[in-house]
Amino acid sequence: MAPSDPSEPRIFPAARQYWREIASRSGSVAATRGLLVALWEFARDSTPSRLRQRFGDADYDWDYRVNTTSGAVAWRDRLLGVLYSPYQPTEPALFHEILSELSEQTKLNFADFTFLDLGSGKGRTILMASDYPFRRIIGVELLPALNRIAQENLSRYKAESQKCFELESVCSDGSTFPLPNGPLVIYLFNPFSESVLSRALENIAQNLRNNPRPAYVLYHNPQLERLLVERPELTKIAGSHQYSIFSFNLIGLFAS
Repeated sequence: MAPSDPSEPRIFPAARQYWREIASRSGSVAATRGLLVALWEFARDSTPSRLRQRFGDADYDWDYRVNTTSGAVAWRDRLLGVLYSPYQPTEPALFHEILSELSEQTKLNFADFTFLDLGSGKGRTILMASDYPFRRIIGVELLPALNRIAQENLSRYKAESQKCFELESVCSDGSTFPLPNGPLVIYLFNPFSESVLSRALENIAQNLRNNPRPAYVLYHNPQLERLLVERPELTKIAGSHQYSIFSFNLIGLFAS
């Protein structure tokens, strides 16, 4: 599998798309206001005191000698993150809680599944997923700078708890990424806007229609959960205020 890398995302086209998406739902005045608020928040979060606060998630990096914190992100990639989805690594305890709940609800054999993180950033979730004996683990990240850091993290990561060693980070658009064969566990840390998430869900569903197999979605910070609930091929099987777990069902796939 060798998906082509996307061209380097640019700020002005991203801002235009951000404006258009809000305008399509709420009108041009609300879109302009929303864009200005986003830019103001970016400027406020760029002050030295705010930047220092972003290193509060660095314990994991210290333990494993990697760079996954949200603090060490260049201004351009932080701004693109505001316009796409801000980079924020998953908290380890919560990640393991989600995987434990998935296992309890489904009794799946991890070794049969590929773990796919759409919007994988610097790759922390890829590394944490390697504590489980997945068949393979793939991260998909749109921003080339973050993907390069993820690849460096994969090359230097070592942990006694590691059970999967087939790890990969690719630079591609997660909403149109060609899914790997075999059963899937798909991880989303609220990586997409509303329209892009809809496109990603349809891409996944179409792939599963063409090649039916078991698949689950782990949705962390489920701000747009209603988009998943509305799809007939998805069934919610567990969750909390911090995450939701969905399974794909064949009846819904072929009825939609």
